[in-house]
Amino acid sequence: MMWVDSHCHLPADAAEAGRILERARSGGVEWLVCVGTDLETSRAAVAHAGRHDDVHATVGLHPHDADRLEDEWAALVELANDPHVVAIGEAGFDLHYLHSPLEDQEAAFRAQIQLAHATDRALVIHSREAWDHTFRVLEEEGVPPRTVFHCFTGGPDEARRALELGTYISFSGIVTFKSADDVRAAAELAPLDRVLVETDAPYLTPVPHRGSTNESAFVALVGAGVAAARDEPVAAIADATRATAAAVFLP
Repeated sequence: MMWVDSHCHLPADAAEAGRILERARSGGVEWLVCVGTDLETSRAAVAHAGRHDDVHATVGLHPHDADRLEDEWAALVELANDPHVVAIGEAGFDLHYLHSPLEDQEAAFRAQIQLAHATDRALVIHSREAWDHTFRVLEEEGVPPRTVFHCFTGGPDEARRALELGTYISFSGIVTFKSADDVRAAAELAPLDRVLVETDAPYLTPVPHRGSTNESAFVALVGAGVAAARDEPVAAIADATRATAAAVFLP
């Protein structure tokens, strides 16, 4: 079985990233999306994509770093036009930590939605404890055709709202956590052609590797968790999520 890790964060160091990629390939990862969270990590993601045909990059400003918008935006816009870039983000709201003021998060989110429209790139959304804010801004700005709720942490109600807007839902290692019944319920109800899998590495390591550093090689465990939630064969999840990832990021 082959998989796509639709969202991960490779280290900037080329040699270290190369070792992670070798393990991912050995683990059945066909390709992956390396996600930028600010100018520095976006540049690193583009550099990795330039070195490896099975790596694609995003360019974005995470809500934690939204207060950098004025300083980094012009360079991010320029970088977004690089041919190795397949998406804008991750962008959105995080009200759990509130590392950047809410108004800065909203400004950065709006700017990145507009950039996704302008560049015809996918949009990758981070939404934590901020569903109403996220849906409000999306509806006001217009939802880009290929929009992904990454690391989905909602339940069936939030999933239905996201799906009604035509977005895709990406499930992380959280789907394997004992306490994540709501996430599994969302995975069960989502149409399979709207489902993606990701690691969000190095974060959110899936069961049974909790306590160790996450990496793309573990994406098959996420896929198995989605398969269990849906009571479907793991191979069917691998095939469907790989096809959906290509439709979203490599249309």
